[in-house]
Amino acid sequence: MSSLSRFRAETVRCPIMAILRGITAQDAVSIGEALFDAGISIMEVPLNSPEPLESIKRLAHAFANRALIGAGTVLEAKHVPLIANIGGALIVSPHVDADIISATAAAGLVSLPGYFTPTDAFQAAQAGAHGLKLFPAEGAGAAVLKAHKAVLPPDLPIFVVGGITPDTIAPWRAAGAAGFGIGAQLYRPGDQAQNVYERARQFVEAWQRG
Repeated sequence: MSSLSRFRAETVRCPIMAILRGITAQDAVSIGEALFDAGISIMEVPLNSPEPLESIKRLAHAFANRALIGAGTVLEAKHVPLIANIGGALIVSPHVDADIISATAAAGLVSLPGYFTPTDAFQAAQAGAHGLKLFPAEGAGAAVLKAHKAVLPPDLPIFVVGGITPDTIAPWRAAGAAGFGIGAQLYRPGDQAQNVYERARQFVEAWQRG
């Protein structure tokens, strides 16, 4: 199954993406297992984490076809083949960069760039992005997402990232969010796996409630 097909399947099943900023390679697999056991199978390691490539490599090896593993905070196109070579399937950026999007598509990975305005969104779509992340969501709001969805391609999924809690999933979903990226509300460096599992279950259950 291609990375894009897996991404689409996971988006239907449970489109919550764990953002493991600051995770170490030593903790990556145990935290990944906690997330997976809780029902989350999309995970990204931001490249400004310690040894991010090693963490991505270990997660990709541990989960193989069970989870979609990728890199976040990707700021340069030259990083894309490095991610592909270690088993990563997803490239997430905080911004729209046509070179990164093109390199991601060429490598057969999923492109999920960050956007904030309709101009950003259309530029990303035209460059070939497979989805978008509205970032930072705290500065927008569900009404803004609903307005964006009215003009953007209907088949372009939008993940909402920034400040999301289990209690705020429902209004964002009603506005058209296809999924959510969860960072510090889910994982902070040094957290125990059991605590991460418990938080992850809260998010998964909130999504399942609709």
